[in-house]
Amino acid sequence: MKVLVAMSGGVDSSVAAAMMVEEGYDVVGVTLKLWSGPDGQAPTAGCCTVSDAEDARRVAAQLDIPYYVLDYSDVFMAGVVERFIDEYAHGRTPNPCIECNRTVKFNHLLKQAAEFDADVVVTGHYAQVVERDGRWMLRRGVDVLKDQSYVLSMLGQEQLARVRFPVGWLNKAETREFAASLSLRTADKAESQDICFVGDRDYRSFLDELAPEVVVAGDLVDTQGAFIGRHDGYTNFTIGQRRGIGLALGEPRYVTAIDPDSAEVTLGRKDDLAVRTVYASEASWVDGEPPADPHVEAQYRAHGVAAPAMFWANGDEIEIRFTAPQTAIAAGQTIAFYQGDDVLGGAIITSTSRE
Repeated sequence: MKVLVAMSGGVDSSVAAAMMVEEGYDVVGVTLKLWSGPDGQAPTAGCCTVSDAEDARRVAAQLDIPYYVLDYSDVFMAGVVERFIDEYAHGRTPNPCIECNRTVKFNHLLKQAAEFDADVVVTGHYAQVVERDGRWMLRRGVDVLKDQSYVLSMLGQEQLARVRFPVGWLNKAETREFAASLSLRTADKAESQDICFVGDRDYRSFLDELAPEVVVAGDLVDTQGAFIGRHDGYTNFTIGQRRGIGLALGEPRYVTAIDPDSAEVTLGRKDDLAVRTVYASEASWVDGEPPADPHVEAQYRAHGVAAPAMFWANGDEIEIRFTAPQTAIAAGQTIAFYQGDDVLGGAIITSTSRE
């Protein structure tokens, strides 16, 4: 079997490629060029840097596998960056990593795998794909602290049949040990925690530069609508934010609402962040349809803890009611559904309710 390994230049994808070689697969390494500067130059930070591509190329050479760079910058701009900007313009908080998985890695890359005569696409995600009773299952990775099943919750049967995540059976320390045992140059490489295309800036500076028209100043108000100050742009805020508000009010205040139409940002106390019900759209299910049992654990942050809930599905629209109130749930984020370690599916949060 021939496999196509997406190699980012980091230790996880390097080890994923090495494990495939060790298991006897016919392996081809590819690096996805996702982002470039306005003149087409490679960025110096974030994803797609020259050094990342060089690390991936040299690991591929050490493993003695073919290596290519695929230019997906147009697809990435249209499917990820433009949506990122649009979501902030509408007062939501997007998750570009999930959108990249949805539109680039497990859509366009899977389609292009056929050009390499590859049967399977392999990445360095910490998750597991297993076959059970003739169906493909997505499960949490062994390493609880590194588990990335949340950002893969949009995958269905067609994708899962053709993807593998070999490091999902390892913890991070084991991954580094594996890389060190082969003297891979990425064994001790630090991880990037930034939004890849934002790089060493913050997302606010990115929006200021690429889409200044969405950075609209307005009023800061309390939960009763009373004016308490001004802000430089509602895109600078996300639900649950406490730091960087720009006001000293004598007690902690949190962003509880963002209104893109009026550019008002509402500040409240921590108790005002509690919600019981979440509404979501763009639902997708690992098994192709919602599970018969509506009792699930729902996770709304990449490294959050899944909480007991019930759901009601109507097409791709879902209502989720948590057993206990949850805090700081932002529209635009993904909510993923689990039963134990099994991923059931996911959706994009559109709104919340305290009731």
